[in-house]
Parts: sequence; C-alpha cells; structure tokens
Amino acid sequence: MAQIGEPETSQSDDAARAGWLYYVGGLTQDQIARELGVSRQRAQRLVSRAMAEGLIHVRLEHRIAACLDLEARLTRRFDLTRCRIAPSPGPSGDPIASIAPTAAAELERFLRMPGPLVIALGTGRALRAMVDAMEGLEAEQHRLVSMIGNIAPDGSASFFDVIMRIADKVRAPHYPMPVPVVSETAEERAAFHALAPVRRVVDLARAADVIFVGVGQMGPTAPLVADGFVSLAEMAEMESRGAVGEIAGWIFDSQGQYLDVGTNERVGGVRVPPERSNPVIGVAAGPAKVAPITAALRSRILNGLITDEATARAVLDGL
Repeated sequence: MAQIGEPETSQSDDAARAGWLYYVGGLTQDQIARELGVSRQRAQRLVSRAMAEGLIHVRLEHRIAACLDLEARLTRRFDLTRCRIAPSPGPSGDPIASIAPTAAAELERFLRMPGPLVIALGTGRALRAMVDAMEGLEAEQHRLVSMIGNIAPDGSASFFDVIMRIADKVRAPHYPMPVPVVSETAEERAAFHALAPVRRVVDLARAADVIFVGVGQMGPTAPLVADGFVSLAEMAEMESRGAVGEIAGWIFDSQGQYLDVGTNERVGGVRVPPERSNPVIGVAAGPAKVAPITAALRSRILNGLITDEATARAVLDGL
C-alpha cells in the first residue's frame, strides 16, 4: 500500500529499482539503502516487493519512469528509431550486466518478427553479454551476419565474436565474416575482400535490415588495445588525429566522422554509413562510452541506443 502523498507508481519504481540493484547490480541491502536514500528495512521490503509482484524475472518487467523519461529525451534529441534505457546498477555494479537483458529483449523482438530479416551483429563484450542473456528461440526465417572479422592477430577465433555464440540459441542461418578483425596491411585486407565468399558475406551485411553493434572507446582501455589488435603507440597516434571511438572496428572523431588513419586502412569488417534508414542500434554503457556514443549519435552512425541511466544522463548533460 502506498503511503499518503506517495503515488503507487513511485512505489513500484522504487521496488523495481531496488530489485534491479539487488539481482543485477549485486548490491547488498545496505548498499541499496544508501543508493536509494532509505533505511535498510525499507530496502529489504522493496526488494521483497519486487519479487512478490513479479517485477523482476532476471529481466526488469517494470519500466521505471526515470528511464522512460530519458528514452523520450534521447529519442527527441537524436531522432532515434529505438531507445531503451536500463536502470543503472549502482556505483559498484557492471553496466554491461545492467543493459544485457534489455538488449537481449530488443534483439528477440526482431527475431520474433514473422517476415524474413537480415540481422547484422557487431562484436565485443556488450554484444556477447546480450547474446548470453537471450532466450532460446526458433527463427529460421531470418539470416544472421557478422559486421566484423572473426580472426584474432594470432590466427585464433576472436574471443568476443557473437555469431557462432548466437547460433547455439537461434535456429537461423548465420554468416561469420571470415577475415581478420584488422589485417597486417591494406593490401592483405584487399586480398581477403577479393575472395568470392567474403564478398557475399560483406554484401549481406551491407543489406541488413537491422544492425546491433557495440561502441568502443579510445585510449589504453580500448577494446582494440585490450584484445591485441593495435599497439598503445598506434592508439596514441589515432587519438592525436582526433579519434574518440569505433564501431565495428571503424574509427571516428568527436563529430562521428570516419578518419582516414590507422586501422581504418586495414579493418576487415563492414563500415556502418551515417544516416542509414534501417535501425542501427548501439549497445554500450559506462563512463568511457559517453564520448563515442555521443559522437555516433551526432552523425547518425547510430539511430538507436540501448544503454543505462547514468550513461544516458551523461550524454544529455554533455550536449
């Protein structure tokens, strides 16, 4: 029962947020109490209410009003086709764990469409978490294709490639991009792309009806550095030329303009062109992602976004 002067919607919002922080963010009830500014006893009651009312089933079933407001503001500001904001997991939580169920539900929405679609996927930690959070389903009418190469520098399969992982959950034809993520030289990249099987996969990716991609930042913590695709020296050189982020391996500046530098001469995947009419949905969250997300939205490399509250607020506050 809501208290006098406190609407039921606010009570449900608090319960949903508390349940999310407990089951997704991994916070203790003491930490939830501090995060929400309530007593420990109230935090305990809110978590219990979230479960009793079915607000949490691994995924958040209640749309928190603050998230809906952020979705509306971002949609208006950037004319987005899709926008979904997950509750932030708290200061000690993993934002990828927070957004993965929301992203999975959005991907499942397309997979359940009866008409055949070509669904293209990037790679990376957020996309892998999205696929791990998916339910198994039959979607034989669709084709799934990778936007980025699947060969690591040592010749092994790229650890965060998602096409083969999604194949375990979705009964749909799937097409890996059989090239290095980043080739040694521009000539090597051209040789791979001259092969007929590669051309067919590239053409399929370019014709995608919907695209889901991660968003990478620059600097020493960049996925391209962490996964061994570029050296720290090459990363520093690209940053000196204005690089702030990457999508599907393609580097862009603060205005979302692709740069003719560094790995862009050797990247094996398909570039997402700005102003694409079909949905291009970025899946990313965290402080390091704010600048690249903002740049990609400005230029409309992305016309859809799945992120968390803190990241969404930071994007809007930085405009």
